[in-house]
Amino acid sequence: MKILCVDDEALMLQMLEMAIREAQPDADVLAFDEPEDLLDEAKANGCDIAFLDIHMSGMTGVELAKELKGVNPKMNIIFVTGFSEYTGDAMRLRASGYIMKPVTAEAVKEELSELRFPIVPKENALLRVQCFGNFDVFTPDGKPVHFERSKAKEIFAYLVHRHGSSCTTREIAAALFEDEPYDKKQQSYLQTLMHAMTKSLKKVGAEEAINKSYNSLSVNVAALDCDYYRFQELDAGAVNAYQNEYMSQYYWADFLYNDYADYD
Repeated sequence: MKILCVDDEALMLQMLEMAIREAQPDADVLAFDEPEDLLDEAKANGCDIAFLDIHMSGMTGVELAKELKGVNPKMNIIFVTGFSEYTGDAMRLRASGYIMKPVTAEAVKEELSELRFPIVPKENALLRVQCFGNFDVFTPDGKPVHFERSKAKEIFAYLVHRHGSSCTTREIAAALFEDEPYDKKQQSYLQTLMHAMTKSLKKVGAEEAINKSYNSLSVNVAALDCDYYRFQELDAGAVNAYQNEYMSQYYWADFLYNDYADYD
């Protein structure tokens, strides 16, 4: 679990960091006195939970929260402040929680036990996969996986969607390039994309997330901690996280909407 926290007052930041470490001793906790520095860290290396002081000079905690939600809509935001009038702003941003100063370890524990997007990591998972909202892939510590080609990422998304079923290159082509002929040129392009996908996964030690056989691919379901798979198992956190959006950037995923809407 990775936790970031920010407060532009040195003493308050020290108290906040100490409270978080006491409440969650096994977490990776990073403290910042500048909101821009926390935002840069979240963009570069990911984040599960962010404790934000609301009343800061320059960028406020509410403004920072909006930026962080753009980085990861499922990030848990917990506001920390001595000004109760900001409660409405926190709720409008669907924050996970709200703590009044002075911060105590007990208050932090209470908020961590009731996160909006619960963090229950799957043991031994090579990747954490987000299908609800936009499709994205993270390492177990929350760092985004970079795919050099967007279509290579889309192939991985389609394999995740197929939930371990083997997919031939022709099937993948039909999904990604619906109206284009399946000729030698397209086959060659697909091979290039699949190689790029494998290369990106290998860079983060997750090459085994893909099963390969003659002319077909599938995902290794056991290697993924995926909200879509958890949803199918009726995991409470995954069901609550679903907001009527599934792999939003891919047109071939649209048909799943009606299947999941019944759970709202």
